[in-house]
Amino acid sequence: MYQLTVEDCDGYENNFHGLFPVHFDWSVSSESFKVEGGWTEHGKGETIWDRFSHEGHVFENQTTDLACDSYHKVDYDVYLLRGMMAPNYQFSISWARIFSTGHKESLIEKGVAYYDKMIDTLLQSGIEPTVTLHHWDLPQALQDSGGWENDSIVEAFKEFSDFCFSHYGDRVKTWITFGSPWVVSNLGYGTGEHPPRVKDPIIASYKVTHNILKSHAEAWHIYNDNYRNLQGGKVGIALNSDWAEPRNPSSDQDVAAAERYLNFMLGWFARPIFVDGDYSTVLKEQIEKKKDLCGKELARLPVFTEAEKQRIQGTADFFGLNHHTSRLISESLNSCDAGPNNVGDFQTHIDPTWPPTASDQIQSVPWGLRRLLNYISLEYTSITKVPIYITGNGMPTEYSGDVFNDTERVDYLKAYINEAMKAVLLDEIDVQRFTVQSLMDGFEGPQGYSQRFGLHYVYFEGADRPRTPKASAYYYSKVIERNGFAETAAKRSAHLYFDIMKNNGFPLTEDVEMLYGHFPEGFMWSTASASYQVQSILTNETEFCLSYLL
Repeated sequence: MYQLTVEDCDGYENNFHGLFPVHFDWSVSSESFKVEGGWTEHGKGETIWDRFSHEGHVFENQTTDLACDSYHKVDYDVYLLRGMMAPNYQFSISWARIFSTGHKESLIEKGVAYYDKMIDTLLQSGIEPTVTLHHWDLPQALQDSGGWENDSIVEAFKEFSDFCFSHYGDRVKTWITFGSPWVVSNLGYGTGEHPPRVKDPIIASYKVTHNILKSHAEAWHIYNDNYRNLQGGKVGIALNSDWAEPRNPSSDQDVAAAERYLNFMLGWFARPIFVDGDYSTVLKEQIEKKKDLCGKELARLPVFTEAEKQRIQGTADFFGLNHHTSRLISESLNSCDAGPNNVGDFQTHIDPTWPPTASDQIQSVPWGLRRLLNYISLEYTSITKVPIYITGNGMPTEYSGDVFNDTERVDYLKAYINEAMKAVLLDEIDVQRFTVQSLMDGFEGPQGYSQRFGLHYVYFEGADRPRTPKASAYYYSKVIERNGFAETAAKRSAHLYFDIMKNNGFPLTEDVEMLYGHFPEGFMWSTASASYQVQSILTNETEFCLSYLL
């Protein structure tokens, strides 16, 4: 775990207060099936998430049918964004709302018009759209033909991408091909926790990643060849990853296990795109090692042709990162079961001191973001020289309780944004965007509506689905307005207090209205005597600095 040192106190101002670069971009996100509703409206096709929820695989049999009703609330949602002064909105297109069967011959004009209205309304409000082409909700018709396991889906995604670029690209300048594709490969086709509920971690999971990578590359080349010069936009991918911290940093075995964890999660997708068009040596060798050790195949990693490697390598104009938490990793040998942990010979742990959230999968570990950004810069973006966009960061709170005064989310965002600032200002990592997930509470996969990720509260018991800003919405709007953490009167008071303590009083000056001198030797100073302004800015790290100065 990261430990603050005395040297960090010397950089107190840079560490905790300051501004992001002038052109740093702030964004808020949502995903189509989580908020849109209108699941059959105007001929929209069924998606795998529609099918999944209708078959009763979601908490309390909740469905995507109405969700937040964003399909009918474009003006309302953009109004919320204006209220936050958000300069960018990242949303995904539902493939089945445009092509009901996943193919162009099933084009739905009113579905196309819905996203036209979204994009135009955003631009009229001075908000730039960032569009994700695919965030999990595959048309069920394509799944019925094998989904991401079927090689033909590469051509289908290519066709869908081409249509979106040609129709919306005059107004959309930032495109994300896939949002968190690891979730599709691992949870959709490996464990079966997500739709399409395929439980095949040996073959299907790796085949799906293979086809997603080829689909991403084809979409990038379509844009690069046909639209870039005319439209001037960027195309990237948003990869999700935890940070992997060795459980015992002095153990070479745990350090190596943490590296394998990152290769099985982040590197699985990042290495082919950002390095050399192929899977990492660590991934390949570990899979072969387990096959030899166990005498059976635990993972079948497909092989790219040389032409495919060249086609995939370098196909991103930015590195999108979705990040929510970290894990402690230790070596765990001798398992001959399938699954990333067993094949990778690692085990995950959670530090009990990490603040929890409503999800047992997400703990607040802000320093992990800074470490992960440094890792990505070293391993990937230093090679391709592209910027990093944080394309998703957020946490869930419980469905009920104090849903408006979400201080846990405020604290979470404050800490994570602060770590991003350290990466930019102190580590000189080229991070150019921070995106908070999400604009409003929504449908959160198998958890349904039982967890709230939103900056805005949605009243799901009301047919009209009214939204209300939470404390976190107000907080994030202030971060956007200030472009970071501006110096405040409270902070200046803290430094004045530090100076008083160091001098044991007030230094001599010519000011005749005040008494200057020193308190008696042995006079005691304490934070309890500090003003409420000083107390209000004491984070964990400032507490350390204060104790050091005392």
